[in-house]
Amino acid sequence: MRTLLLICLILFSLSSCKSTRRVKVVTKKSKTEKTTSTTEHPKADNIVDYAMQFEGVKYKYGGTTKRGMDCSGLIQTSYKSEAVMLPRTTKDLSKTGDWIDLKEVKKGDLLFFATKKNSRKVNHVGIVTYANNDDVEFIHASTSKGVMTSKLKQRYWYFAFVQARRVL
Repeated sequence: MRTLLLICLILFSLSSCKSTRRVKVVTKKSKTEKTTSTTEHPKADNIVDYAMQFEGVKYKYGGTTKRGMDCSGLIQTSYKSEAVMLPRTTKDLSKTGDWIDLKEVKKGDLLFFATKKNSRKVNHVGIVTYANNDDVEFIHASTSKGVMTSKLKQRYWYFAFVQARRVL
């Protein structure tokens, strides 16, 4: 009888060691906390806000002003507004900073695209303006519509996407 009781006690203690149920802890933000995530770089908001000032500006190859802007010009000009110096060309930008997984992108990160048919060679770049799970928006200078905001989940951009990089 003692041995049976001892075996039952041992089995019970071993089976209750680990719970398969996960507990999610939710904390409330205080009114004094900033709305930006602590994982975002403090300059990211300013860079994105600066880039947004160019929305609607027509595309101009080599352009870096409100008179005309190309994709890498938008990136370089926007980062320069926060004293972050970056290369001028998309090719050089695609080698700058750290490669990151698309699931990890945050506001201010760079997205690179290959828009030429049958090519994976990077020729277009944009700045992430919003990222939440699989919903990613970015600002860029399109040859057809000028500086605009697009969603990565749009079919064209989704299939043209090559890599994401973090420079901040």
